Amino acid sequence: MLIYKSQRVGVFIDTQNIYHSAKNLYQARVNFGRLLEEAVKGRQLIRAIAYVIRSKSSEEETFFEALERQGFEVKSKDLQIFFDGMKKADWDVGIAIDAVKMADKLDVVVLVTGDGDFLPLVNYLKENKGCRVEIIAFKETASSKLIESADQFTDLSSQKRKFLIRKYE
Repeated sequence: MLIYKSQRVGVFIDTQNIYHSAKNLYQARVNFGRLLEEAVKGRQLIRAIAYVIRSKSSEEETFFEALERQGFEVKSKDLQIFFDGMKKADWDVGIAIDAVKMADKLDVVVLVTGDGDFLPLVNYLKENKGCRVEIIAFKETASSKLIESADQFTDLSSQKRKFLIRKYE
């Protein structure tokens, strides 16, 4: 793994993906501060963005503020609820557009997600922008093709004590 302190790093977190993976797999929450440290690894952080969905729950504002205190720019959008009751909430296109827009200013793009829909983005950033792309996710919920395409994969499951906090009651 090639890590240089001068590398410019952008971190893009699919917050819902990582949050729900931790909750469903381990009944725990993610320590986003440690996750950011792992993503940056002492390199030059250019931007760290956590993409969140607002669902009007009482806990979410506290969570969003905690993300900001830990060094993240928080981008939010409202949960869409359709007439038939179907709900839609994802940031895939927004994350991809931001990563592409910032790629010329970055040496390393860190995607914190296991969502295989990001495979075309990973390939584009590597092949067309010359970026190193690193994936951080829980292996059990990560796309194997996404893992294979990354220059590096960090499995959060292999270091649960480092990345998970406070069990749910």
